Amino acid sequence: MTFSALVAVTLTFVLAGFVKGVIGLGLPTVAMGLLAVVMTPAQAAALLVAPSFLTNVWQAMGPELAPLTRRLWPMLLGICVGVWAGGGLLTADGGAQASIGLGAVLALYGLLGLTSVEFSVSTRLEPWLSPLIGAITGVVTAATGVYMIPSAPYLQAIGLQKDDLVQALGLAFTVSTVALAASLVRDGALQISVAGVSLLALAPALLGMVLGQSVRARVRPETFRVCFFVGSLLLGAHLMLRTLI
Repeated sequence: MTFSALVAVTLTFVLAGFVKGVIGLGLPTVAMGLLAVVMTPAQAAALLVAPSFLTNVWQAMGPELAPLTRRLWPMLLGICVGVWAGGGLLTADGGAQASIGLGAVLALYGLLGLTSVEFSVSTRLEPWLSPLIGAITGVVTAATGVYMIPSAPYLQAIGLQKDDLVQALGLAFTVSTVALAASLVRDGALQISVAGVSLLALAPALLGMVLGQSVRARVRPETFRVCFFVGSLLLGAHLMLRTLI
């Protein structure tokens, strides 16, 4: 990796960590979106493995981990199956298709965030809907490297309280990261040298999170949240148009 690329990666993870520190989400979204501008989505996803895994494990820990795991295991299993079924999509066609898919997911995520669309799912639908949502999330993860669609809206829709929702998102994202990492190893995109750089990327990500948390105490997180979703929408549109035009 060249010096300029290393600087770009470092600044990207500082910014991604900063966003997560301010509004509590967005590290993989920001990192994947920005890194995909200067490298293939598969390379970006490989660099994101260590920071994403460790921050999501930290988010998943808590007193409700066991109950949430018992409730969500069909979705978690579906994620693993979906990632396995979608193996190779991230590296297909030199990453062109993945760039389009990543752009579409980022744009959709930004649009949903800006419109504040709320869904509601009855508990009687969970037994068959959870594995389906998981499988779709897994395929999207395997194809784009991001895993918030449709898992994040679904977890918001099943009526979890705020703290439980944050923990459930961390749990789902952790499983998605591990499954994606296994898929990248299988496809040859995650090698020892890349894994080393991914571990090094953890430091700027944590630095950004600390800076973001300090800013969060002084400003309204809602303002940054709007900026984040607008940025996600615009970045997604850019990735799609850049590949298609």
